[in-house]
Amino acid sequence: MRVLVTGGAGYIGSVVAAQLIEAGHEVVVLDDLSTGHRDAVPEGAAFVEGSLREHAADVLAGGIDAVLHFAAKSVVPESVAHPELYWGGNVGASLALLEAMRATGVRRIVFSSTAAVYGEPEQVPIPEDAPVRPTNPYGASKAAIDAALTEHARMHGIGAVSLRYFNVAGAYGRYGERHTTETHLIPIVLQVALGRRESVSVYGSDYPTPDGSCVRDYIHVADLAEAHLLALEHCVPGRHRIHNLGNGTGFSVRQVIDVCREVTGHPIPAVQADRRPGDPATLVASSARAKDELGWVPRRPKLRGIVADAWAFHTDAAPVGGGA
Repeated sequence: MRVLVTGGAGYIGSVVAAQLIEAGHEVVVLDDLSTGHRDAVPEGAAFVEGSLREHAADVLAGGIDAVLHFAAKSVVPESVAHPELYWGGNVGASLALLEAMRATGVRRIVFSSTAAVYGEPEQVPIPEDAPVRPTNPYGASKAAIDAALTEHARMHGIGAVSLRYFNVAGAYGRYGERHTTETHLIPIVLQVALGRRESVSVYGSDYPTPDGSCVRDYIHVADLAEAHLLALEHCVPGRHRIHNLGNGTGFSVRQVIDVCREVTGHPIPAVQADRRPGDPATLVASSARAKDELGWVPRRPKLRGIVADAWAFHTDAAPVGGGA
């Protein structure tokens, strides 16, 4: 199969592209390198530097069987400060991609969505039929794209699968996470161990959780990538399916810091801070549907293994990894 990976120079996209090549697929990566890195594009993949609006149609016309769509802006605080970037850069660009797919007859797409579409959940673990109530423009933009996929499946017969997940971490060999502005907990904690930060902040100490800090779902990037390959085989014409992806349990902020201390051997100072507005106590996704329909089960669910792989990547002398 010849597959287009949008955002394939980013963190998750590069891992998925690598696994696709390993599985024998032909891969074309389209990325504007606004957050990704050229050296994150796997060897063996064709690379087109450009935007979805300007280049997707030409790439698809060259002969593509399916699309895995990762290209997006994904920083929540930025989305609050500059929502126009997310409506244009995420929704507008995705609509351009879908129109290019319609025009070129490409009928399969797997979309990198987010569990942020649920906002503050009414129940945990969160099922796919939970109300969609995003609390920021980032989550809202992903929810809008999910809605567009449903309509394109109905009107134009495409087969679409959206995968919703929270916190992705770890690394896949030489492919790992590196952002210009880091907002994810595990890389931030590891930056303290690397001497790039003095401490890590723990926002809130009185949540109704075992240790008072927020609990979040963490999934290994390699497990996540495997789910995308499985989803690719389950794109049914005229149908849009949504699957949550999680590791089956949640880990608190303090648990993450403790495991990072264990893995790195660094004391990692933690500073207590006030709660951040809108932070729910616990966010964990139910993956029952993905298990039943895709046959997907996370094979690397242990937090220590996730952190150890991330640490190995960050301490490598010549890291390769994406930004998104």
